[in-house]
Amino acid sequence: MKVAKLLFTDGAFKSERNDEKLNYEEAQIIIGYGARSIIEEDSFYLLLKETFPNAEIALSSSSGEIFCNEVYDDTVALTIISFSTSYIKTSQIDIEDFSCSYDAGKKLIENLPSEDLKWVFILSDGSKVNGSQLVRGLNASRPQEVLISGGLAGDGDKFEKTVVGLNQVPKPNKILAIGFYGANLELSHSSIGGWESFGLERVVTKSHDNILYEIDNKNALDLYKKYLGRYAEELPGSALLFPLSLTLYQDSLSVVRTILSIKDNTMIFAGDLPEGSKVRFMKANMDRLIDAANDAAHQCLKMNTHSPKLGIIISCVGRKMVLGDRVYEEVDIVRDVFKSNTALTGFYSYGELSPLSPFGDCALHNQTITITTVNEIE
Repeated sequence: MKVAKLLFTDGAFKSERNDEKLNYEEAQIIIGYGARSIIEEDSFYLLLKETFPNAEIALSSSSGEIFCNEVYDDTVALTIISFSTSYIKTSQIDIEDFSCSYDAGKKLIENLPSEDLKWVFILSDGSKVNGSQLVRGLNASRPQEVLISGGLAGDGDKFEKTVVGLNQVPKPNKILAIGFYGANLELSHSSIGGWESFGLERVVTKSHDNILYEIDNKNALDLYKKYLGRYAEELPGSALLFPLSLTLYQDSLSVVRTILSIKDNTMIFAGDLPEGSKVRFMKANMDRLIDAANDAAHQCLKMNTHSPKLGIIISCVGRKMVLGDRVYEEVDIVRDVFKSNTALTGFYSYGELSPLSPFGDCALHNQTITITTVNEIE
């Protein structure tokens, strides 16, 4: 397995890491994350086809690009991969062709051959797709022990539209899957939030998909404002500092849900909050958010017998906005753990996809850093 990286900025490839002299004509897959204004251009896609004539090309808009141990905006971070014995299969669907995101996710996995499948990497529209339903559909068709990870496309801090494309100029409504195949693949994954929970555990008593009406039979927004105190006057912007911890059923691991907007005295979240699930309020602690990246990296290393060749970081745009000038620290600390042998890449997203337990069902996360590593053991 060989991995190379390129950073496209100001109209040209400006930074390259190709320590193993990967021949770009032999590349099997190119994965790029970047500013929508760049990847929507026909000329950019044509440049990629000319540079990597035999590779499949997967592109997603982002809310920040991770290249080496730096975080960029208004660029495209490209990861170039070739394998010795392993191989890939790809699939893309349009959410408009399905009645719901569950059916879309189910079909996306079914489109991939299951024999020798080890990992499915997902890049999805982040505006039109219901991430919670998508994940349930992906899990419904997931072969046992197959890792599913990935993320929902971003759009900077504009939240206007997101685009994804497989072997085409990226467009809205697309969801793509890259299936990685081969007995020699070694994989690991992790997902950690680092937020501090506070207050009592409460029950969601009225909701519809990602719209929350009541907690403990009380208006959820009123209760939320009570906990926020002076920050309530800064809603919805201050909601990034106070997500919810969600537990779907007893003894299950919790996931983080962030608030997207407030409308008609209700709260709209970036993922579903089913009635009967348990929630707790959370608050930001900068140091703990960065420590979470350290813990996630170590969690991955524990699952590997060899040093990872590639580490893909997908972190939430909410973390990026909360951390501000310190956002590079969470990437830098992952670099410190993995050392220079691991090529780091990734992006800031509108939702992160990763299992909660080792190689278990995939889950939708918000405000979380996720890491997936891959190596081909020869």
